[in-house]
Amino acid sequence: MKRGRFQGKSRVVYIGTAILVAALNTAAWNSTAFSDWYIAHIFPVWVNTYGRVTGLFPFSVGEWLLAAGVAVILLAAALAVLWGCAGIVKGIGILTRGKKGSGGRRISGENPGSALEKIMERASEKASEKVPGKAPEKALEKAPGKALEKVPEKILEKAPEKALEARRNYVIFRRFSRGFGIFFVWTLLAVCLIMTLNCFVLYHASTFSEQYFGEDNQEHALVELIEVYNMVAEQCNRLSHVIGRDENGMAVYTGGLGDGGEQLDMEDMARKLMRELGGEYPQLEGYYPRLKALLSSDFMCQQHMQGYYFPFSMEANYNHVMHILNFPATMCHELAHLRGYIYEDEANFISYLACTKSEDAFFQYSGYLSVLVYLNNDLYRAWKEEPLVYEEAVAVVRPVAVEEQVWEDNIFVTQEEWDRVNENAWLDTDFVDRVADKFIDLNLKVNGVADGKVSYSRVVKLLLQYYFSNLSESPWESRT
Repeated sequence: MKRGRFQGKSRVVYIGTAILVAALNTAAWNSTAFSDWYIAHIFPVWVNTYGRVTGLFPFSVGEWLLAAGVAVILLAAALAVLWGCAGIVKGIGILTRGKKGSGGRRISGENPGSALEKIMERASEKASEKVPGKAPEKALEKAPGKALEKVPEKILEKAPEKALEARRNYVIFRRFSRGFGIFFVWTLLAVCLIMTLNCFVLYHASTFSEQYFGEDNQEHALVELIEVYNMVAEQCNRLSHVIGRDENGMAVYTGGLGDGGEQLDMEDMARKLMRELGGEYPQLEGYYPRLKALLSSDFMCQQHMQGYYFPFSMEANYNHVMHILNFPATMCHELAHLRGYIYEDEANFISYLACTKSEDAFFQYSGYLSVLVYLNNDLYRAWKEEPLVYEEAVAVVRPVAVEEQVWEDNIFVTQEEWDRVNENAWLDTDFVDRVADKFIDLNLKVNGVADGKVSYSRVVKLLLQYYFSNLSESPWESRT
């Protein structure tokens, strides 16, 4: 196939793919029905195909793809700076020659440098370098790129080796830059397509509560919030004395049992619980790839991130440096994204259900701990902003005191690990945390989540709807 015809077909494919990306996003933003259909029929295909393939690797493929993406962006920026500087230098040269006029003396006679200069001048858009009295290699080194490529080999054979090397290096660099540029624009398009298919469309589907609980326009009373908080606090107090601990009092997971009585580690237990929850909520049915710990967990700690869902590899990843009691809830949270629930509050709620419905005490404790702070923060906000209403509610239902052991267990990272992370960090943790917060907040808002990262705390509303509007279960039934 001729090169021109191949390039023409490549442009058609590129433009067609760009139109597809735009069409998918437009359809998703304007039709919840389309997004629901896509999640039900198309999205599982990606999990069941290349999600299985990436699941064969013992490491996080998405983490390495992300690192490669950063390297590509840095290289693109470096090349842009180099070519920008070259353009500025060339522009200055053109202006300088314009001021000098045409009075310079040209090299003539048998000197091969003169022939080179004349060829380069004809090949350039404007007059090229006119360097009187200079050696041929100087003329070559100062020649424009396109002119260099058109210099006949017979002329070049008469030029010194240094000039030939300069020409070869320039041609190689120019071809590399052109090839990298093509690779970069295709990679950018691929990123847009994958993010659309595995992330952007999901933001515009029906929510978990709309699917299974219906619309919730009810204003929940503060008393109801306290009742849910008390149930969660009581369970945390109880389970803190049930789970296994080592000689230092740190929580340990000794494993759970599968359906056939086989021993399961924490990752397989999380997959099992999510599959079981799929029996009650059908969209959660299906294949779940094995979870993977991230090599960059120290950096995740600096971002205060417990896990990542990588749309590029269809993987659920978790931070293995954080406190162990965060593992179960985080694992179920990230697996929920693989079933099309991209909103963080919904993933939090689904994780809560998967863990607390389990017979595994360690998972139960992690599930209740995962929402305790959100409930506590809402109670504190009510006390701060509406003290009279708070006092009236407390007169009816008094908040349960959370035991000290629960607060000691409810941490993100142990102090020992924090000290190690900060000691080995390349960047300041506060800076990384602020940048990560801004990026996550912006990403959520771009995808239609108006309150950005604050949306994580909306899990409280889902809990209230589940226990009071859904009427499938009450907080009091969960206590036993």
